[in-house]
Amino acid sequence: MGVYTIYEEQFLPTSLEDAWKFVSDPHNLKVITPDYMRFNVLTKDLPDSVYSGLIIQYYVSPVFRIPMKWVTEITFVEPLKYFVDEQRVGPYRIWHHEHHLKAVDGGVLMIDRVTYQPPLGFLGSIANALFIAKQLKGIFVYRRKKLEQLFPQ
Repeated sequence: MGVYTIYEEQFLPTSLEDAWKFVSDPHNLKVITPDYMRFNVLTKDLPDSVYSGLIIQYYVSPVFRIPMKWVTEITFVEPLKYFVDEQRVGPYRIWHHEHHLKAVDGGVLMIDRVTYQPPLGFLGSIANALFIAKQLKGIFVYRRKKLEQLFPQ
């Protein structure tokens, strides 16, 4: 029954304001999610920027293309610095995703820290070793490439 952490950093050659505008806009979730995840936002009338208490509902197909409802809540927001989304309904026992932005020379350092716990106790730990961790890493690889296209050097 392990709890795992993913830590990713990416440099974006853009202003802090432009980086924040993109990453804090929930409409862009689909843009940075691989097509094979079949990500589909269900929440209507999404705002252009996250705020504390925002609930976002979507379908995602993380395993064997089986659609699952996932509900996250934005629990903390400090504009131009960070926000946190936490799963309320979905495939994990725990999902806590911190999105940090920091102005650096020539652009922005984007830092993601995801703390998660798969379901099913010991079986979830085995599933994490076999495919969950690899799949999550693949999603971040996809996102890195997409952001490199959207924010070219």
